[in-house]
Amino acid sequence: MITNLDDYPIHQTPEPMRHVATSDRNFYDRYYFNGFDKSGTCMFVFGLGVYPNLGVMDAFLLVFRGGHHRVVRASRALDGADRLRPTVGPLSIEIVEPLQRLRVRCDDNEWGITLDATWTGAMPAFEEPRHYIRENGRTIFDSQRFAQTGGWDGSLTVAGETIALTSTDWWGTRDRSWGIRPVGESEPQGIRASNPFSWFWIYTPVRFDDHSVVFIMQERADGSRIMEEAVRIRPDGSFDHLGRPEHELRYRPGTRLSTGATISTSGDHGTFRFEVQPLVPVHIGIGTGYGYDADWRHGQWQGPLVVQNFELDTNKPEDAMRLFGIVDASARFDYVDEKGKEHVGFGLFEHMAIGPHHKYGFVDMLDGWKEQ
Repeated sequence: MITNLDDYPIHQTPEPMRHVATSDRNFYDRYYFNGFDKSGTCMFVFGLGVYPNLGVMDAFLLVFRGGHHRVVRASRALDGADRLRPTVGPLSIEIVEPLQRLRVRCDDNEWGITLDATWTGAMPAFEEPRHYIRENGRTIFDSQRFAQTGGWDGSLTVAGETIALTSTDWWGTRDRSWGIRPVGESEPQGIRASNPFSWFWIYTPVRFDDHSVVFIMQERADGSRIMEEAVRIRPDGSFDHLGRPEHELRYRPGTRLSTGATISTSGDHGTFRFEVQPLVPVHIGIGTGYGYDADWRHGQWQGPLVVQNFELDTNKPEDAMRLFGIVDASARFDYVDEKGKEHVGFGLFEHMAIGPHHKYGFVDMLDGWKEQ
């Protein structure tokens, strides 16, 4: 099928651009954005994904404020969509200046949650290491991603109040990722069901006044690494590798919600300790499609066009109990550099611990942390 993309000289295979190089059902191509005020009162997360081999494009906007977890989500058939101006119901992305400025919108809807904001990058997009996992002969992950820190200008409306977003006060991070990862309806586990599932993950793009840092750590239950990165990036695109990152997370007793962390590195540029103070914890796996809801998963077929609302009031114990899994928290980061200068930054503290992890005493799928 020929689409508008085919009129541009960007082909990578003999196929039309509608068809990617692999027929793996799990191929995806996704935008992710977050925004937060540095005072720690509100955070939003916006995502939009394309799933060429499932025939789906979907998107969501999640706003967390005052304990209320509010989501507008939409899904559409991919055929007929304009992938140069991706739109799903009220949710859309416009690329104003590639790799630098993008406009993100959630237009008027019956739930009164709207967003019209422009993202401006504070640093060049940084290409992360390739994420590759093979299990029992099958490639489970084979994806590429870039990260960027920046700020927002525009407006956000929620619960009848419109909030002005300015890039002075509203910072955030974004990433673009594409490749293979589990999406769509769940597949039979087969032999993988005989292995205890374990996923320990820390991801922290952080913006400081004159540079940014990116930390990535993914570990098996025994602490051995699948993926790692620790890099300091300047606005001109130059960067320093900071050495192997290490983590010391603090958890709320009985849960896997981190209440803070120390991330340390040691390398040619010195030894650093980054103190992490979470501000607004957002459970992005709930209601958005990140895999926990049987009725709404990224890439899952919902029909030609469906737009929905999902809400939780986490001030209520029964709603708070539904929060688990991956957490995207806005956070403050403090460290002292090799010249003795103190730096304060703000960014994303994304963490997830599902299944066993020996260092923190996790034994089962979701048992909570206990003081050692």
